[in-house]
Amino acid sequence: MEIWINPRCSKCRSALTILDAENAEYTVRRYLENPPTEGEIRDVLTRLGLEPWDIARTGEATAKELGMAAWPRDPGERERWIRALAEEPILIQRPIITSDDGTAVIGRSEQAVRSALPGAPEGKR
Repeated sequence: MEIWINPRCSKCRSALTILDAENAEYTVRRYLENPPTEGEIRDVLTRLGLEPWDIARTGEATAKELGMAAWPRDPGERERWIRALAEEPILIQRPIITSDDGTAVIGRSEQAVRSALPGAPEGKR
């Protein structure tokens, strides 16, 4: 299991607390220091079943500078969004937890974090 975090983010710290309390084995990726590649972002999107605009933090100053709120959200613009997320990782929603079984969740709630734990019921992922 890997968790993409920003250590300054309270949701990320909460997710780590839950994982630690459950004695989960995981690797921390400080994704601002070690940004995901475009390929890794595509893989995470597939695992999440989401599109890049679904995981973009469009309220960030960088997103406003890029004018992302006005970018089309359609298949023809998908690569533009992925490229922006790879170039400006602050735009990626956090924390993202990728499990060894191929699933992934955005762990912004306790329930979402717990759904990533080994043995979590399939319907809860």
